[in-house]
Amino acid sequence: MSLDMILSNVRLLGREELVDLGVQNGRIAAIAPFLNAETPRWDGGGALAFPGFVDSHVHLDKACILDRCAICEGTLTEAIQQTAAAKAKFTVEDVYARAKRVLEKAILQGTNRMRTFVEVDPRAGFRSLEAITALRADYSHAIDLEICAFVQEGLTQEMDTFAMLDASLNMGATLVGGCPYADPDPDQHISLIFELARKQDVDVDFHLDFDLDPSGSAIPAVLRATETYGYGGRVSIGHVSKLSAMAPEDVQNIARRMSDAGVALSVLPATDLFLMGRDRTKLVPRGMAPADVLREQGVVTSVATNNVLNPFTPFGDASLSRMANMFSNVAQLSRDSDLEAAFAMVTSDAARLMRVPDYGIEIGGVADVVLIDAPDAASAVREIAPVLAGWKAGKQTFERPRARLIKP
Repeated sequence: MSLDMILSNVRLLGREELVDLGVQNGRIAAIAPFLNAETPRWDGGGALAFPGFVDSHVHLDKACILDRCAICEGTLTEAIQQTAAAKAKFTVEDVYARAKRVLEKAILQGTNRMRTFVEVDPRAGFRSLEAITALRADYSHAIDLEICAFVQEGLTQEMDTFAMLDASLNMGATLVGGCPYADPDPDQHISLIFELARKQDVDVDFHLDFDLDPSGSAIPAVLRATETYGYGGRVSIGHVSKLSAMAPEDVQNIARRMSDAGVALSVLPATDLFLMGRDRTKLVPRGMAPADVLREQGVVTSVATNNVLNPFTPFGDASLSRMANMFSNVAQLSRDSDLEAAFAMVTSDAARLMRVPDYGIEIGGVADVVLIDAPDAASAVREIAPVLAGWKAGKQTFERPRARLIKP
């Protein structure tokens, strides 16, 4: 057999025995217990091989700005205000450098697909979009970067932003995102985003319901618009921390409606835990949407990074292994099957949310492979297992060798 390389002694999800993966022309050409071929061989040492982490919700443009923001209250309002003041001074070079820092960390943590939101409005201009578009091209060998043109500070009161969003979709952005809770007319905000999405034939992704008041959810408005515009399967919502404050039967009802309408959900544990419940002095609520409950009702769900080192989240290393563990801990998951589902939320389910067409390790598929130092998915989540190496279309993109204990 003619192969470009063999990745040997690896585990695959759902298979007990170790296998070899044969790669040819950037695709998986063979999978077998042993492949006998005269070709370069990379020994996986029993590590779990999977197609790589998928981060469905990141803000690269406003990452790593703690040095120019003051966090006093730790609230959502403060984070929006602080970031708005900072982004007015962003330059293309500045955004590129900060985003590059996070993107490289993500790649080294095993992420090879990502959706980043990029703010476009009269204060940010198109500077961040220009920077992230260049970054996408420069790192295309290692990661597929999807750009969502996003409005953070409202739309209906500043319609110049609407024209800028439209232009962004001709300048490199591939979908459009809105933030109804920051707009004086949330319903009209939602309608405008859908109108633009239909005009440009792109998907939509909303930041939604980011508080702990169970009333006044914007989910019904998004569901109605999804059905009106025939957009089932092309709509995602993020945060939705209101769900954490609702009665179980109400959550179940919304989950069924979302599943029927084809609206997906990204849960963002690090940000939600940091910002929510600041007005409480005891028994502080978690504020994290129960993605596990929605997934059981058929909603496509993901767990994602959101922000890194800024007023929304003054932490982060772009590790989705860590994020899946955080979600599982907060959601009080313990069964292997639940932890396997959490792993899917940062891999295959996130790929479904982003409508990735070719995700999986199978013969004929793209040779996107990441090795993680775990025997199975549940263990990877329980132990925040480190990643060891990664390949994109058959080309190695990083290596992080196993730690080695040195005895005297």
